Amino acid sequence: MNMHSGPAYSTPVVPIGAGQQFTGGVMEESFIENILRFNKGKVGTFYFTYQGNSRWNAMVYQGRVETAGRDHIIISDPDSGKRYLLMMANLDWVEFAERINYPHTEISQAVQDSMEISD
Repeated sequence: MNMHSGPAYSTPVVPIGAGQQFTGGVMEESFIENILRFNKGKVGTFYFTYQGNSRWNAMVYQGRVETAGRDHIIISDPDSGKRYLLMMANLDWVEFAERINYPHTEISQAVQDSMEISD
């Protein structure tokens, strides 16, 4: 009996903040925390799931990005002033009503080559 209650993925899922090994030994890191830092001050809707929790298995928070680290994000509710420290491991996605600022980083040629689809 399969006790896994999460979604099934056809491609490997890399945890947020973890590195992914590409062909040729090149490491590329996830930059979700950097994207959130680039959007500091913006109000977003944050979707979280908590597997194995029958009471709060899914939560939605709305708040202003205060800061983000490798394993956490801090948001504040602009109406109540309440602040939340949330774990990145439970973050599914974020929606912003405005354009998302994105850190422009150079991707090495080895990483670009490893992402090309070949027949």
